[in-house]
Amino acid sequence: MARLIDKGTKDYYRALCMMFFGSLAAFGAEYCLQPVIPILAQDFNLSLTKASLAMSFGTIGMAISMILIASVSKYLERKKVMVLALGISALIILLMSVTEEFTLILLLRFAQGILLAGFPSLAVAYINEEFNPNIIGAAIGVYVAATPLGGLIGRIMISTFTDFASWRIGLMIAGILYLICAIMMWFFLPPSLNKKIEHGKVHIAWREFLGLLKNKKIIMIYCIAFCVMGCFVCTYNFISYVLMNEPYNLSQTVIGFIFILYLVGSISSAVMGTLSDHYGHGIIIIISMVIQIAGIIITAFSPLIVKIIGLAVFTYGFFGVHSNACAWAPQSCNNDKAQVSAMYMLFYYIGASVFGTLGGVFLSDYGWMGIVVFESIILFVGLILSVIIYNMDGKNKLEKVQ
Repeated sequence: MARLIDKGTKDYYRALCMMFFGSLAAFGAEYCLQPVIPILAQDFNLSLTKASLAMSFGTIGMAISMILIASVSKYLERKKVMVLALGISALIILLMSVTEEFTLILLLRFAQGILLAGFPSLAVAYINEEFNPNIIGAAIGVYVAATPLGGLIGRIMISTFTDFASWRIGLMIAGILYLICAIMMWFFLPPSLNKKIEHGKVHIAWREFLGLLKNKKIIMIYCIAFCVMGCFVCTYNFISYVLMNEPYNLSQTVIGFIFILYLVGSISSAVMGTLSDHYGHGIIIIISMVIQIAGIIITAFSPLIVKIIGLAVFTYGFFGVHSNACAWAPQSCNNDKAQVSAMYMLFYYIGASVFGTLGGVFLSDYGWMGIVVFESIILFVGLILSVIIYNMDGKNKLEKVQ
């Protein structure tokens, strides 16, 4: 085995910085069109439901790609795949900025989603393989901290340039910056030296993936991810439209700063994750589900400050569920951890794609209250599943004791 990256060395600081900037670029690229969905609807003369497909096609691409990458990860060289994923997806953003056909934008988003999955699916593997085991926790902490920041900075930047110039200029600048991040990673990220890459015929482990679907507990955790992520993306896809119109009339720049609420997610992940060490994932997921439901209901009230508070509560609840569910799934079976996590992300991103688009129908027909009722029903289903899993887990533990 080659030398591991140790704390305090030049490679340590280079690797941490590059993983941070890579994470900023990856998650900024993933959500680059979310804040301008209402503008896309205007420019291309589309309904909000059709305009939201610009987000859904990207998340569908990521969902499909996550499975494929997890299945063939032993054949992939970590650094090269991550750099190519970021670099080509940045070029796709530049292409979207000059594209005149919305259908072509959707195809580009789908391709971008397939590529972008190469970064998060291999970033954690790179850290686990290249860093000294004693500092892996800190390294992953830096990577995770950058994920909400990437989406936040990208949204604010694109929203601001949309106000002062156009969404196309915003995308163009974002694409250039993300391309620079990829180039920096190519030159400064230490190479992948500790993973022996397998060669020969590529085998995709379909049987192992399908076997996961026989585990009731795992399936219910996946369905919870489907529900909460779908509602989360739905909320942030369409809240911009509500705030741009009467009675709020907020500018695109101000709306971009609404996404600062994502930072609440970083707090929630840390707090609810720590609590789960003491009380277990099950009860913390139930509490977080209740918080998320309360948050979306609070947004039904008209005062702007109340709506923002509701979004903050909703966001806190979502990240509490997600951080615990994605940690609980791999612990709930003996299957390959990468496969379990990949299947989790499949349900996670399919939920984002389905509900992130379907919510537009309810907004168009019933206004924001339609979104609130729609999501409350979905989240209540998720809450019921959480209670069932919690009771199931408690019975299993009791049987083991007896």
